[in-house]
Amino acid sequence: MVTRFAPSPTGRLHVGHGWSALLAMAMARENGGLFRLRIEDIDGTRSRPEHVDGIIRDLQWLGIEWDGDIVFQSARLDHYEAALDRLRGMGLLYPCFCTRADIAASTTAPHGTEGPTYPGTCRPLSKGESARRISAGQAHAWRIDMAAAVDRAGPLSWDALPFPPASTTQAIRMAADPLAAGDVVLARKDAPASYHLSCTLDDAAMGVSHVLRGEDLRAATDVHRLIQALLGLPSPIYCHHPLLVGADGKRLAKRDGSIALADLRAQGMDPRQLAQDLQAARFPVGISLASA
Repeated sequence: MVTRFAPSPTGRLHVGHGWSALLAMAMARENGGLFRLRIEDIDGTRSRPEHVDGIIRDLQWLGIEWDGDIVFQSARLDHYEAALDRLRGMGLLYPCFCTRADIAASTTAPHGTEGPTYPGTCRPLSKGESARRISAGQAHAWRIDMAAAVDRAGPLSWDALPFPPASTTQAIRMAADPLAAGDVVLARKDAPASYHLSCTLDDAAMGVSHVLRGEDLRAATDVHRLIQALLGLPSPIYCHHPLLVGADGKRLAKRDGSIALADLRAQGMDPRQLAQDLQAARFPVGISLASA
């Protein structure tokens, strides 16, 4: 068994991150496996070296130990580009010149739980028109033609473990529905690869067999399963844990200034006790599990 924790250095880790890392490490240790650490640092506009240092300090303070070297996504850019080239060669990617404002303003964009789904505005553009815009320096992302990709891959499914997992727990086969996500971005305008592509490729390269992550990423698993099928990658077993919320009922998030592990360390909190409490699903005052 190989599990992993894969934070982005775009802010300080909060209690939810610490809980997730402890859960993934415990799953590996209890099954005689490996626990890996990956830093997802390809967001050039928000990733900061000081946040990388902070992540390492926070995890070490909490008693989290990983196996092997830390994997940095910034060292794997050629792998992402090679995968993009393969998908372009299959005729499954197209450049998209739309801004977020364009998509939000579109009257044809269906809205899901994470906002408007891309309505396919740039999909019909001819190769000549797309090439002209790219040559003119127009910023663009690369999107996957989801309908064409699903048609090529055929019916898909992935294995899920209920939370909390146990050694005797049997995985449940889940039907994948990547079409619901629309034509997602695989290479962003401001980054060489999107989360969907980089995460899927890295899990395969690191030999990750079990992915334990937040419930907010459950829907993304359908997209990741599709990418695995298209590129001939193995599919891990997935387990999605509940999210943590603050006293206001909102999910903990770096961008909202949720209480950070560094704050608790500065307050003199005992890290061993905190780790024990988190593993037992006992959280600091004002923090609780999100309602199902």
